[in-house]
Amino acid sequence: MRIIPAIDVLDGKCVRLTKGDYSTKVIYNENPLETAKQFEAAGIEYLHLYDLDGSKAKQIVNYKILEQIASKTSLKIDFGGGLRADEDLHIAFNSGAKQIIGGSIAVKSSKTFSGWIEKYGGTKIMLGADCKNEKVKISGWQEESAIDVISFIKGYQKKSIKYVVCKDVFRKGTLEGPSIELYQKIIDSCSNSESQTIKLIASGGVSCIEDINALEDIGCEAVIIGKALYEGKINLRDLETHI
Repeated sequence: MRIIPAIDVLDGKCVRLTKGDYSTKVIYNENPLETAKQFEAAGIEYLHLYDLDGSKAKQIVNYKILEQIASKTSLKIDFGGGLRADEDLHIAFNSGAKQIIGGSIAVKSSKTFSGWIEKYGGTKIMLGADCKNEKVKISGWQEESAIDVISFIKGYQKKSIKYVVCKDVFRKGTLEGPSIELYQKIIDSCSNSESQTIKLIASGGVSCIEDINALEDIGCEAVIIGKALYEGKINLRDLETHI
């Protein structure tokens, strides 16, 4: 299973939020590039870079940080946050993103997002399915919709989406363990579809190696880890057998 450390950027700094609440911001590094280099030095190959400023502004903001990390490390970066227009997408790819994540745009403008999938393919375009109580959350987790997350994923599965990043916002930054039951439910539901099987990337609540093993056991393709790394609950050396 792929291990993907997370860097969330707010005001140009590496931060973490609890349950998606911006008022809970904790700054871990003034320079996200330094954090990215530490991950690379530990043998990490992938990085989840999320533009919190972009989510609030509803357009890409921290593309210079993306550009810095992409040009000064060999990390394969998936990038999300504020991608609402074709121009945002062009900027993200031109700045070095290997994959982009569309969440709010997939809810608010299905036509635009579906067009991205058709143009770039279901591998480079990833679906962001952030949720709380199995209902999709959007706009940097500030807005809640009435959309069922499994129905949401299955709808785009039929449009050839391959990678789905599912973040249980209620667990984000809590270190209380991932939503195993939710992810199992998603995998089971989407495996029964006539469309291609999705690659589910779990995010939120991971606190220890046992959590990672449990996600691997149910069939998650990858896991995004944030606070557990920053708080020292999981040491990068502990991940060597998974890298």
